Amino acid sequence: MAENGEEKLLAVARHIAKTLGHNNHNIADDILQIFSNFDGRFSKEKLSDDGAGNDPMGCAALEQKLNSIDRRILCHVSSDQSIWSNSADSASFLAAVDELVAAVEDWSPLASDKEVGACLLRADEMLQQAMFRAEDEFRSLMELGGDLYDLTRNNGGSTRNDDSPFDSDDDEEEENDGGGNDLIPVAKPVSDYDVVIDSLPPGTVNDLREIAKRMVAAGFGKECSHVYGVCRREFLEESMSRLGLQKLSISEVHKMPWQELEDEIERWMKASKVALKILFPSERRLCDRVFSGLSSSSADLSFMEVCRGSAIQLLNFADAVAIGSRSPERLFRVLDVFETMRDLIPEFELLFSDQYCAFLVNEAVTIWKRLGEAIRGIFMELENLISRDPVKAAVPGGGLHPITRYVMNYLRAACRSRQTLELVFQDNEVSLKDYPQLEDRLQLQLQPNSSFSIQITWIMDILERNLEAKSKIYKDPALCSVFMMNNGRYIVQKAKDSELGTLLGDDWIRKHTGKVRQCHVSYQRSSWNKLLGFLKVENNGSMSMAAKPMKEKLKLFNHHFEEICRVQSQWLVFDEQLREEIRISLEKILLPAYASFIGRFHNVPELGKHADKYVKFGMEDIEARLNDLFQGSSGSNGGRK
Repeated sequence: MAENGEEKLLAVARHIAKTLGHNNHNIADDILQIFSNFDGRFSKEKLSDDGAGNDPMGCAALEQKLNSIDRRILCHVSSDQSIWSNSADSASFLAAVDELVAAVEDWSPLASDKEVGACLLRADEMLQQAMFRAEDEFRSLMELGGDLYDLTRNNGGSTRNDDSPFDSDDDEEEENDGGGNDLIPVAKPVSDYDVVIDSLPPGTVNDLREIAKRMVAAGFGKECSHVYGVCRREFLEESMSRLGLQKLSISEVHKMPWQELEDEIERWMKASKVALKILFPSERRLCDRVFSGLSSSSADLSFMEVCRGSAIQLLNFADAVAIGSRSPERLFRVLDVFETMRDLIPEFELLFSDQYCAFLVNEAVTIWKRLGEAIRGIFMELENLISRDPVKAAVPGGGLHPITRYVMNYLRAACRSRQTLELVFQDNEVSLKDYPQLEDRLQLQLQPNSSFSIQITWIMDILERNLEAKSKIYKDPALCSVFMMNNGRYIVQKAKDSELGTLLGDDWIRKHTGKVRQCHVSYQRSSWNKLLGFLKVENNGSMSMAAKPMKEKLKLFNHHFEEICRVQSQWLVFDEQLREEIRISLEKILLPAYASFIGRFHNVPELGKHADKYVKFGMEDIEARLNDLFQGSSGSNGGRK
């Protein structure tokens, strides 16, 4: 060994002298003289170019070492048995690889020498052969380790294994494997994400680490990461599949019926949380353990190889939802996807911050913003839906229009996600300056505290204008007022007891409550003022002279009152409180006037004795008829829901 060390030392000195000689002859001579004075073994003759080129002893020693290493490596490489089936064999193989790598490193400075270069070429071929076998052993260990360490069994294979996202199903085992011995993992609900899956036993992890060290040292780090990624990727993809997640292209997502897509979104949400909170972190932990002590790039590259495909699968589905149809009924599921992405972006940033995976973080943020754009687009589509809703046949009885019910219930449901929607709209940079007609129409100073509240106020104004256009279809002004009263009352009531009212503000509520009262006044004026005119009697001092006009007025009153009650009993006021308010207001103006008229009618001698012939309605009859108003026909569908 001492002779070999001396030969190596002389070889290095020759290499230095030769390199300097190529660059500057005088410097080379000076260095050779220094070496010679230092130790007689470093004479100028021994260190000369001719000496280095013709001294076979160094190359012989290298060749002898390579022969020894080759025999040991070949013994293992040519074996049909797994090297790692025997600990002595694996230790011998690793030691031979270490020696080979060390020899290559030691002699590489002399690679320009022809004979040394030839030996190093042979060493590279030996190293490549050894690494091919190391790669096979690495793969076998991973596959065998995964089989032996079944995470579905409660064998200590995971931290807090009771909360593992997988469980075993004996029935499924019998159905799929014909009663085999292996349990088939299937997804089960997850309530606690504080779980780490150790899917390889510690001994296997240690063996993999030893192989990885040699492969990286030999310059086969990428190959090691690749085979690691292939093996773990299969495990991860199988796990994702067991969570119910399908591999769908964007076009396949867009072609799915909405009900199926809703179900798929539900599965995606659950799978995404399990993947980002359990599966991916477990893979990150395993990578760090296998490639411990090596450069961080080895673990990062391996982790990317494992998780890239599954992460992109999750992101592609979210992207497909974001760029899909913006039909209003999709809002709530798109909100679910948006919120899931928002909650998982910190997990993306924690897991995928390295150089190989950083693009996944950027993609996640981009898709999350795209989902926000989709939500804003859905609200725009809702605006268009309301604006385009045609003025068709009138709602029977002036009841509640379907568009009113739809929009109000839709907005109430949407406002349950108010915080999320505030976030979606906060970057939209919308202000009241963009909607000057709002303040003009509502005649109040709007001070909504967010872009989302402005959006809601704008939609409410579109709905109101649409209803005003629809009210014109009623030829009877009184019925037109009843229609607006019904829909206005419904709008106010739905807004008052929800987050919607908070967004619209107290001024908006007061303003629209006042509009309902105005509709009530308009109804009363257009429907009952003429009838009240029949009950007015001019006092000209002659009771006999008033007899004929009073008789005619009573006949007209009876006719019109009966007609109004017949018609308006078919009209509908859905809100019982509003219906009671209308009835009470009618009694207040009608009963006193009617009582006064009948009293005076009885005081006319020629009429009083025949009063039963002319007076058709008693006070109780008037009240009963008023109570029958606004009950709606049997075919009316304008009731409240």
